[in-house]
Amino acid sequence: MKIALLSAFYPYRGGIAQFGAQLFRALECENDPKAFTFKRQYPNFLFPGETQFVTEDDNADEIPAERILDTINPISYAKTAKAINQFEPDLLISQYWMTFFGPAMAGVHKKINPSTKRITILHNVIPHEKRFFDKPANNWFLPKNEGFVVLSDAVRDDLLSLKPNAKYLRIDHPVYNQFGAKIEKNIACKKLGIPSDSKVILFFGFIRDYKGLDLLLEAMNDLDDVHLIIAGESYGSFEKYQTVIDASIAKPRIHVFNKYISDAEVTNYFSAADVCVLPYKGATQSGITAIAHNFDLPVIATDVGGLKEKTKHNLNGLIVERPEAKLIAEAIQAYFEKNLKSTFTENIQKEKAENSWENFAARILEFADQL
Repeated sequence: MKIALLSAFYPYRGGIAQFGAQLFRALECENDPKAFTFKRQYPNFLFPGETQFVTEDDNADEIPAERILDTINPISYAKTAKAINQFEPDLLISQYWMTFFGPAMAGVHKKINPSTKRITILHNVIPHEKRFFDKPANNWFLPKNEGFVVLSDAVRDDLLSLKPNAKYLRIDHPVYNQFGAKIEKNIACKKLGIPSDSKVILFFGFIRDYKGLDLLLEAMNDLDDVHLIIAGESYGSFEKYQTVIDASIAKPRIHVFNKYISDAEVTNYFSAADVCVLPYKGATQSGITAIAHNFDLPVIATDVGGLKEKTKHNLNGLIVERPEAKLIAEAIQAYFEKNLKSTFTENIQKEKAENSWENFAARILEFADQL
């Protein structure tokens, strides 16, 4: 089958580009995929991070994508659709994760030949941080699809609230497996300057308000012998978190790596940790869980959005009833006091085969055949 993929790809970095690369590789085994990506993804003044692009430290999969779509240039919408149509695909698979992309994606999708089925993988429909253009952007884009892939019940429910008759495939986020093998904890801790015999929790990924790092920092005051790794680039100022850290009795046990974590470095952080903590105040699903499970690392997550769909309470992790510092601290204490890591790790290992990219790609193609 000829399949066009429209998404972030190399040279862009981040979870969406990594997701697109993994899906492309899974599809190319038995199909003819072609990748299309952005000439300009965001204007620089709208991008809160350090850079949108991979650096020499990133171990990125250099998918041969055609860089053509400029999100703020409507002329490029028609050019992108024309390039896709010239490829004559049976199927177009797009990724949609922010309503900012609604006008550009709608502009492309509406000009795709009727013979090509259009499916979009929805990472988010209703954003965590709402903006005035969310509703019109979704209203433009969603009707220009024959079907959708959703990775959590929360996103499915958001989709159906806007498009009750939507045809969709509900499937779990596959496990990210591109970061290399896990290494011994003592070696990872040594690389990061953390005592190797300590209890270590990990907060990983882009730092944004809704992810609840402030709650986890507050919880650290009730965790006497636990070390916290904060690894990720702050979207916005990190100063408010640093002020809390400086005033905390737990400051000597809080290790901050406020930067974009390259692919080559990821294994150090997950190998050093005993558990990954997602103290989110709101969420749909999280790709961080997919990375943690690649390293057989359990997750403690708050009961928001679709987080509990992958973190199954008392099976492969713990779910905290509400995003409150006291409850988060109690869950972390219980995790260590009850020695839950080995049991949870065994369950994660049993689940991983089902969440492969090959199975994910096959399910999407089965779904497309039914449209």
